[in-house]
Amino acid sequence: MPGSKPTGSDAAGVLLIDKPAGVTSHDVVGRVRRERGVKTGHAGTLDPFATGLLIVLLTRVATREQTRFMRLAKTYRAVARFGAISTTGDPEGEITKTGVLPNGPLRLSAGAIRQRPPAFSAVKVGGERAYRRARRGEEVLVPEREVTIHRFVELWRRGDRAAFEIECSSGTYVRSLIAGLGDAYCEELRRTSIGPFSVEEAARDRPLPLEDALRRVEAAAPGRVPGR
Repeated sequence: MPGSKPTGSDAAGVLLIDKPAGVTSHDVVGRVRRERGVKTGHAGTLDPFATGLLIVLLTRVATREQTRFMRLAKTYRAVARFGAISTTGDPEGEITKTGVLPNGPLRLSAGAIRQRPPAFSAVKVGGERAYRRARRGEEVLVPEREVTIHRFVELWRRGDRAAFEIECSSGTYVRSLIAGLGDAYCEELRRTSIGPFSVEEAARDRPLPLEDALRRVEAAAPGRVPGR
């Protein structure tokens, strides 16, 4: 009928959004759900301070494919600030200046590594989100996990800041990678791609049909990113 909203497989799609800083991924997904009137889900959150590509799945049909999108490799641009540490690993935590700056080349992780997600993360510990326990002042030790760093390169370094491009497996915490460089925290973070999907595509503001999106997922080799 004219004016009626499509439902089921007719409306199933993938919406690529360039998330701004200052809002949560949950806020973005909720807004899309209200505007479009369909069930929505996401394929990997971004921290509130972070910007960049967020994949929103439209309708129950699309959300059933969530796992296939979640396990795609991610690419980020990160700016690290040295000489200071943050309780959360980002600008939203309590910042303590140490004045310790890197001297010489940095040791950048590569390949399969063991990583401990930060206490202020959405990982569940004892059945509860780690960040909720951390905010109550509890000491939280999140179990280590194995992740893969496909590419970790320094783009520039000026004074107490440096920029990096990082291609990594799903489940990697960039904040932890940056903190591992020494006295540093992640000052800026932008996700530029998820598997074969790039943030530049978010400008079209129209959903990709689910079948087309799944064909791209299948065609993408493990760890492949646009233009590489």
